[in-house]
Amino acid sequence: MARRYDCSDATDRKTGLREAVAAVRRGELVVLPTDTVYGIGADAFSRDAVGGLLEAKGRGRGMPSPVLVGSPNTLHGLVTDFSEQAWELVDAFWPGALTLVANHQPSLTWDLGETHGTVAVRMPLHPVAIELLTEFGPMAVSSANLTGHPAPQDCDAAQEMLGDSVSVYLDGGPTPADVPSSIVDVTGKVPVLLRAGAISAEQLREVVPDLEVAN
Repeated sequence: MARRYDCSDATDRKTGLREAVAAVRRGELVVLPTDTVYGIGADAFSRDAVGGLLEAKGRGRGMPSPVLVGSPNTLHGLVTDFSEQAWELVDAFWPGALTLVANHQPSLTWDLGETHGTVAVRMPLHPVAIELLTEFGPMAVSSANLTGHPAPQDCDAAQEMLGDSVSVYLDGGPTPADVPSSIVDVTGKVPVLLRAGAISAEQLREVVPDLEVAN
């Protein structure tokens, strides 16, 4: 039976975060608010948990889950060959709606799907999400919707779609926007904008002028 906590209430929020951390440690799924849409999250280092996340969404391994972090410092243990331009993007837009695709550390024992040695990583600008990620650590988080359905901007919509496949719902109220994060590939010599979202190419080029846009 799924449990839901109102994060606008200080006591409920504290209890909800504690229960969410415990659930993720058990390999279960949680729903959390972010600065874009609601996300469904799991332990990034548990193959079974990530598999459960993809199954709950009706999503295949060909669409791997991004990873959310609670601090830019977490990147040091997750990625390799991270360029100076990549760090400049982190400094300018994190926390916020910018996802970076980077080469992950070869030593990491995780299975996020067919990533081909890369990871899509982001630090969301939402206090509940940051608290959860700070307490637990990196989480595989994808939009909390069934594949093919709109990404939810409130907890009701997420729970209606995902139901009891999720153990804990953290209700942070409506999200600020339904615009997805922008995605930039920083695995090569020049950053490449893969998906335009909340941060425009023009804004990104103020930080990395040689940004290219994928066809």
